[in-house]
Parts: sequence; structure tokens; C-alpha cells
Amino acid sequence: MDAQTPSPEPVPFRAPDGSLGGVESRVVASVIAAASDVALVLDEEGVIRDMAIGSADLVEEGAGEWLGKRWDETVLPDSRHKVLELLSGKAPAPGKPWRQINQRTGRGEIPLRYTAIPAGPGRGTIAIGRDARGDAALQQRLLQAQQAIERERLRARQTESRYRLLFGLSREAVVVLDAGSRTIVEANPAAERLLGRTGLAGRPLLQVIDSSGRDALLAFLGAIGVRDDAPPARVQVAGGAGTVRIDGTLFRQGGSSYVLLRLAGETGSSGEGELGPVLERVPDPFVVTDSAFRILDVNAALIELLGHARREDLIGEPLARFLGRPGVDFGVLSAQLAEHGAVRNLATIVRPRLGAPVDVEVSAVLVDEGDRRIGGFTLRSLAADRARITAEMASPRSVEELTELVGRMSLKDIVRESTDLIERLCIEAALKCADNNRASAAEILGLSRQGLYLKLHRHGLARDPGDDKGEPSS
Repeated sequence: MDAQTPSPEPVPFRAPDGSLGGVESRVVASVIAAASDVALVLDEEGVIRDMAIGSADLVEEGAGEWLGKRWDETVLPDSRHKVLELLSGKAPAPGKPWRQINQRTGRGEIPLRYTAIPAGPGRGTIAIGRDARGDAALQQRLLQAQQAIERERLRARQTESRYRLLFGLSREAVVVLDAGSRTIVEANPAAERLLGRTGLAGRPLLQVIDSSGRDALLAFLGAIGVRDDAPPARVQVAGGAGTVRIDGTLFRQGGSSYVLLRLAGETGSSGEGELGPVLERVPDPFVVTDSAFRILDVNAALIELLGHARREDLIGEPLARFLGRPGVDFGVLSAQLAEHGAVRNLATIVRPRLGAPVDVEVSAVLVDEGDRRIGGFTLRSLAADRARITAEMASPRSVEELTELVGRMSLKDIVRESTDLIERLCIEAALKCADNNRASAAEILGLSRQGLYLKLHRHGLARDPGDDKGEPSS
């Protein structure tokens, strides 16, 4: 309805004196009682002289106790001025809103909607009331429903914001495809970079795939419509932007079917493409990173070494989180890679999710792949080498042998080995000066004979005492 058009007003009786003039008072009372939940007959002083209660609930609430009291004394203080307005003696205009008045009862308060009609000169007023509790409960439910809708809208907006953030920041190329029209609904920035195009939304997927791979793509899309474990498709991107591996999942939303596609770039010749399965099965851990040394891919050996169950737990994580002593080794490794492009046999450690660090030897290389740099890291466990080095160098015999321990043993262990080496060399020099006379050698070293004997045994220099000059054999 137009805002300028006045709303229609209620139509009163045209000739009440003629049509209702002979109606008995009992009939009038019955009509008033039937049309209201409570009807009050008030004198000119506002005292309730008679009343009719048409609602059983109001009878139980004790509305009958109002009889004989001033009407304004049976209501709450905030409703008294409304009672006075209704008793002012003015006839209500047609369509005048009813006033809500909160009546007081022995069990509490009751909201009632009243209108008052003067009964004539000297006859007081008739007040017709209707129970407003149903309307109040309905309004309360409506308010609660509106609040619930607002909360759901807020939750939906927050969920969508998180989805948009994750979708946009994900390093994995993701495309949402309409399963019926095979039109791209959404594509994140990683997918646009991989496919070499922007504004993919609304474009058919077949337009961005080279014609040589369209049959394979159509076969893949048909397969995932009937099975969840359809093998991925490998297709060429239109315009020679490289080969991509496409995997996907079918889902339904809003009565329509969609496909969530995950894309991964596959660069290099066919020979290099065959290298992927080989590296996956190589027993030595292998990892591929971007130029910022964030993990792009790993083989099964590295997943096992780090104590994780899934490859997805590692993708996107900084390699420095797992490789090298914190703040030391990885800085050296990255600096050498930046300067030379490759590192060979660098001794460091790997920090698994659970358990003690593992000694490894790292060989790494940085290569340019298109417009980006990719790092490859091979890790070899040094557990067997540690055992061999410990056995072979348990007692280093020269300073050169000690320097060879750098990078293979901690500084604390090297210092201990250095102390033992110096001690042994001093004992050998003292024995040489004393012509193998242990008593003289002990005096030269400032040791007791017993202390010298213990150190000789410790370093494996003890021989039959009878062979020493100047000492009787026992």
C-alpha cells in the first residue's frame, strides 16, 4: 500500500439507537463478556462496581479480587496514568489503540489491553480488557527468533571470512568446479598462478587445459562422479604453462553438485617425471622446498624420520623447524646455498616430533625452475658412522685426528678427547726422557708412581714392569 494512502478505519454502527435501542441489559452484558477476557463496570470515582471474567486463567490468577477497589489501585504504578487517561470520560475515537495496563494479582502481574467506553452521564465507564500474555509470549518468541537469526548470520559471516582467508592463503592450488556445466566457480590465487591466468571464476575449465589433455580430464571428471578413489589426471595447461596433476572430490551444496579440485604442478621432462616415484621410495629422506625454505614435498622416508603420519602435516612448514640446531646450523646451510647454490655432506641434526635429535649429513641444491627457485635436500643418517668414528677415534693420536672430529662430535667431547691426547703425549715424552724408567718419569711429571701406573693402563701404555730400566721385576 502506498505510504500516502491513509489506512482504512473501523466502521461503527450507523444507527445504534434504532438497531440496539430495545436490547435488554442482560444481552448487552453477555455480548461484552463474550467479546472480552475481562470487563469492568466503573463508577464516576473509578471504583469497580461489577466485572465479568471470561478467561479461566484470569479467574485462577485472582482477578475477582479487584471488585470493589479503585481501578488505579489494582494496577502497577507505571500503569496508573494510563488508567486515569481511560477514565477521563472522552469517548475513544474509532481505531484508537488500546492501552496496555499491567494489573496486579496475588500471583504477580498480568498484562491486559484495555479500551474504556463511557456508559453515559452519571453511569460511569465500561472497560473492556483482553489478556495480552499471548501477544507478549509471541513477541518474545519473535524476538528470540530474530536474535537467533542474527547469531546465525554472524556465525555464517565469520565462517565465510575464515574460509576466504584460508582459501586465499593456501599454498595448495584449489578450484571449485560446477559438476554440471564444468565451469569454474572459485579458484584461489595459488591455482591462478599455477594455471597462468587470473579471473578464472566463470570460465569453463576446458578453456585453460590444452586440447591434448581434454579427453583425460573429461574421463577423470566422469570417474569422480561415480567413485571416490578415481585416479588423478595429468594434463597440459593451455599455452604451454606446464603439466598439472589434478585430483578431486565431489560434493553437493544447495541442491547442486560441485567438484573440489586440487592441482599440483609437474615440471620437467618425461624422464624427470619418472623420478618422482623413485624419490618416494628412496630409503634416504628427501625434501623439496621453495626459495624461502618452506616444505613443498617430502618422501616417505622423511615423514617416518620426523615421526609424522601424513605428508600434509609437513607441507608449508619451514624446514628450519626440523633441520639443524636452533639458530645455528640452518643459517650456515642457507648462507652456503645462497652463495654456492649447493652444499655437500654438511653434518647437522634432525629434530623429530618425538624423541631425541638424530645426527644426519645433508646435501642440498638450489635450482631455478621457471620464475621461481626450488631447493632439494637429501639427508643421510650418521648413526652407523658415529659408531665407526667412536671405535676408530676412541683415542686420537694426533692433533690432525682431533680436528677431523669437528662437525662429527660436540665441542665438549672434542675437549675431553684433547685432554686425553695431551696427557698421553706428555707421558710418552717423560718415558722417553727417562729412558722408560717409570720412577723417573713419575718424578718428571710430578706424579706418584701409583698415579703414573694408573694413567699408563688407562692409555694402553703399560708393559711388564720388569722391562723398565732401574726397576726390579715383581
